[in-house]
Amino acid sequence: MKVVLSKKLFISFSGIFLFLVCFLLINPAVHSQVVNESTKKKVSVGIGIYDDIMMNVPSGIKTRVINQGIHVYALYNLPFGKSIYGFSIGLGVSTHNVFGNFLVNKSGNSTVLVKIPDTVGYKRSKIALAYLEVPFEFNIKTKGKFQAAVGFKVGYMIGSKEVYVGDGGITTFNFSSSTPTKIRVKSLGVPNIDQFAYGPTLRVGYKWIALDCYYMLSTIFTKDHGPDIYPVSVGIAIVPF
Repeated sequence: MKVVLSKKLFISFSGIFLFLVCFLLINPAVHSQVVNESTKKKVSVGIGIYDDIMMNVPSGIKTRVINQGIHVYALYNLPFGKSIYGFSIGLGVSTHNVFGNFLVNKSGNSTVLVKIPDTVGYKRSKIALAYLEVPFEFNIKTKGKFQAAVGFKVGYMIGSKEVYVGDGGITTFNFSSSTPTKIRVKSLGVPNIDQFAYGPTLRVGYKWIALDCYYMLSTIFTKDHGPDIYPVSVGIAIVPF
């Protein structure tokens, strides 16, 4: 049994990410013909994969150790004269996933995460989020190819969904199943998600690969209308140019 409940538009970026990865990393003709030395100095394009470590998880709720996410971004670089220091600002898209032993429900006008009963078997239960982001940073790039950047980014939520795959006999704020038959539920538009996300960023690396970190200062849900859960993202960024 497959059930799809639609509340608002959710944009899937997996295809876009795959296209960009192939376009930037596999096609050498693009690098040689379009991305000349002048462009490389002015524009940086990055692709990152990371793990979201969930903080302030409600009591009784457990999130998965690996909550994979991905982001792509382009930065316009403004060097400080001929020094190794500079400032960059750009645009990006990121996705975050919260896997756990919970279902999304409502209590009054607030969103709550309810533990899946031990008698219910399930394969996957998660919240997925997508943000359009504006990152900016102060960076250093040495002649020895070492790079480091400290910055901040602000994101606007452009899509959210809840996915559940497992036994029936469950009830959420917008779905109820009375039979134990295996089901797959996709609910588009998780209630009370904060429209904005923001926090500091850090990137340290060598040549085209770097350690990439993001600490979300905001919470996933709006204040007083959901749990105070937020991610700390740690991963790897690939910056081919």
